[in-house]
Amino acid sequence: IQERIAPVSISLSAEDYFDIKQPVIVPVNIRLPEKAEKVYKQLRRDLTVAVTDDTDITAVNAAALSSKCLQCASGGVYDDSGACRVLHDEKLLALDSILEEAAGEPVLVAYHWRFSAERILKRYKSAVLLEKDPEIIARWNRGEIPILVTNPAAAGHGLNLQDGGHILVIFDQWWDLEQYLQVIERIGPTRQYQAGHPRPVYIYHIIARETLDPVVLARLQSKRKVQDLLLEYLKDDK
Repeated sequence: IQERIAPVSISLSAEDYFDIKQPVIVPVNIRLPEKAEKVYKQLRRDLTVAVTDDTDITAVNAAALSSKCLQCASGGVYDDSGACRVLHDEKLLALDSILEEAAGEPVLVAYHWRFSAERILKRYKSAVLLEKDPEIIARWNRGEIPILVTNPAAAGHGLNLQDGGHILVIFDQWWDLEQYLQVIERIGPTRQYQAGHPRPVYIYHIIARETLDPVVLARLQSKRKVQDLLLEYLKDDK
C-alpha cells in the first residue's frame, strides 16, 4: 500500500508544525453486577439467554453476539422483540463521577446504543441530544449546555464543537475507528489550538471489565497504530 500510493500522496500533520498536545486518555473501569454478569456470560457461551420467563435474547451469528455483548456491557440489551432490557446502571454511576470531577465544565458524551442516549437524557435533565440543529451547536459553543449527548456517526466531519468544551466521555465502546477519531476531533487538541484555547483535552473511556469493552479499545488502538505508520511513511521528509 505504501509503495503504491506514495508517488501520488503526501501526509501533513499539524503536530509537526505547531505545539499541539496529545489528549489525556483516562480509563474508567467498572464491573458488571452479579446478575448482569450472569446474563453476559451465558449469552456469550450459548448465544441465547432468557431474561424473563417469556423473553429471550438471541444472537444469530458472531457479529450479532458481539453487538449483544457490548450492549450488556453498557447497561442494557435488545431482546428478540426489539425492546431494551435494562441490566445495570454501572456506566451511569461512572458518568456521575466524571461529571462531578468536571466541576461544572461542559462535557460531550458519545454513545452508540440508542438506549444509552435515552437513559443519559432521562438521568440528567440538563443533557441535550445533538441533532442537525445549528442552534444546539451554537448553544454548546456558548457554554449553555452542560452535557451534550451525541452519536459519533452524527458528530462527524465539519462540526465545530471546540469552543464549548474539552472533555469527552466515550460511554459505549464500538469498533469503528473512523467514527472514534472523528468524534474526538470535534473538540480535539488541533481544534482547541486553532480556536486559541490553551487547555488540555480529556477523553474518558468507561470500560466494563471482563467484557468486550477492553477488547474493542485495544483493537481501536492497534488499528490507529497501523494508520499512523502509513501516514508517517507518506510525509515528505522520509
